[in-house]
Amino acid sequence: MWQDFLFYLTDGWRHIIDPGAWDHILFIAMLAIVHAWGDWKRLVILVTAFTIGHSLTLVLSVLDVIRFRDDWVEFAIPCTIAATAAANLLNTGAPRGSHNTRYAMALVFGLVHGMGYANAVRFMLAEGQSLAVGLLGFNTGLEIGQIFVVLSVLLLGSLAARIPGMSRPHWVFALSSCVLAVALWMAWSRLPF
Repeated sequence: MWQDFLFYLTDGWRHIIDPGAWDHILFIAMLAIVHAWGDWKRLVILVTAFTIGHSLTLVLSVLDVIRFRDDWVEFAIPCTIAATAAANLLNTGAPRGSHNTRYAMALVFGLVHGMGYANAVRFMLAEGQSLAVGLLGFNTGLEIGQIFVVLSVLLLGSLAARIPGMSRPHWVFALSSCVLAVALWMAWSRLPF
């Protein structure tokens, strides 16, 4: 059982850190970029909301309670990235109350991202293996990967703040603009119709 857990944990980690997992990395980066080291409590809530969303959809999909066409899921994921990047651009000077909106976005968009992992986990589970162990291991690996991405974004933000003439709003604007362009291209290239 422990070996199964470690196998799925490693696979969850690889799903986030894999160079081919740009969609998930970009989404987590867009959630984290507007925060600084001192905002760690908000970041924990934000990532937890996302985790709850994608874990819920992952469980329901693996149990075959819900199922969505892969082409629509692959299209919807970059749309969530584009929406989050656009929200960053529109709210660079937003008041603190906007955090509740970001928590809701993270939860709802987490539901979409969970669908993207459902097929991977469904196909990986071998006959006779515990669904709970597989899902717990995979989600744990995902979370460790997400924490790595969040810490990387915070570190890059700190380094960018040391560049002369680069303020936090400039950093958020520059990176969010680039990610918005990439996400729109990804969505266009994945149109399901």
